[in-house]
Amino acid sequence: MVTVTVTFSEDRFEKLQNLATQFNIPIEQLLRVSVEELAVRPQEDFQKALEYVLETYQELYKRLA
Repeated sequence: MVTVTVTFSEDRFEKLQNLATQFNIPIEQLLRVSVEELAVRPQEDFQKALEYVLETYQELYKRLA
């Protein structure tokens, strides 16, 4: 098993935490299931999702670099 560290903005983390609470699961499980689901989607869906994420957080990524 591999461990990965991901940085979220405070408001995004709060939204994810709220989702995890709604599903009555730990946030780690929510994130793991979400990433695993993304990994098994058809390539086209993954590419669209990736482009959306990169475009949405482009400025943040620049500041972090």
